[in-house]
Amino acid sequence: MTGKPLGVVLAGGLARRMGGGDKARLRIGGRTIIERVLARLKPQCAALILNANGDPARFADTGLAVVPDSVPDWAAREAPDVADIVSVPGDCPFLPEDLVARLSAARTREAAPLACARSGEWRHPVVGLWPVALRGDLRQALVAEGMRKIEAWTARHGVAVADWPAVPVDPFFNINTPDDAAEAERIAARQCDD
Repeated sequence: MTGKPLGVVLAGGLARRMGGGDKARLRIGGRTIIERVLARLKPQCAALILNANGDPARFADTGLAVVPDSVPDWAAREAPDVADIVSVPGDCPFLPEDLVARLSAARTREAAPLACARSGEWRHPVVGLWPVALRGDLRQALVAEGMRKIEAWTARHGVAVADWPAVPVDPFFNINTPDDAAEAERIAARQCDD
């Protein structure tokens, strides 16, 4: 087993509050959000994939496999040497460079099989480190039990929390509205000035 996880970027949202389309394609600070996410995540992972429904060709320029929601055991089959998956939303342009290290440290410190991120007082359950070994239990919860809240499932197993400050920039700031996109542009401009 490799020590680095498989990175999964959740890039399939409908972006209704943004007027539709792929939020990951918005440009922030001269780069698309997906470019920013991949640049931050790639050094921390053994490999990356995109989780998105619809036409996978829209992400062809990334060179990554695009896996829809309904592919059972993809990670176990396609990346058998990977023990963990780290998941991140595809609309967070300021992800931390130490995401995997801090999630892993929290998991070890709290002796929990799962870990998720928190910034300030806000938990981010989709920003997490997940053992591939629990995939059968997760599928059971989603398919057979109809569970839709990931936090209900993580409570079964135990989830450690890795903390980040939310100021001066929340590393998990996500873009849901045009106002969020404008704020992200201002943040990116300040980071270039630093």
